Amino acid sequence: MESKSILKELLESAGLLHSDILITELAGQTILTIETEDAPAIIGSHGDALHALDHLVRKIVEKRTVSSEHAPHDTHHPLVDVDGYRTKQIKDLQAKAIMMAERARSFQYDVELTPMSSYERLIVHTTLADAPHVKTESQGEGRDRRVVIRYREHA
Repeated sequence: MESKSILKELLESAGLLHSDILITELAGQTILTIETEDAPAIIGSHGDALHALDHLVRKIVEKRTVSSEHAPHDTHHPLVDVDGYRTKQIKDLQAKAIMMAERARSFQYDVELTPMSSYERLIVHTTLADAPHVKTESQGEGRDRRVVIRYREHA
């Protein structure tokens, strides 16, 4: 996978030590997990360095795919993770979505979640896509955009 080799190149260029890069799947997303003894250095404050690394991998893959004469083989961009940091965040968000959907069903009212990124909203929508008696939709603008879990009587 081209993304894995790009990630490895970036880590080595930055002098960030790692023992391996594993490829897994979670919530329909391919995840490149960096195994390292120095996770805080790669994650950064509030995940900022990790998000930047993820962004760089995506941009390099896009540039190489566009400039390549060959058919794009790696058009699906995986998410970069470090020692399960993001995987835990995804699982926590899925658990929260399921709990809030249960609240919407139990009390038969709409539940509005806190503002979140487009990727986080996608996880919530995907998690609750087949949940009975609830429907999800995004509302708001920009940084204030959030998911609303709507109760619906007929499944």
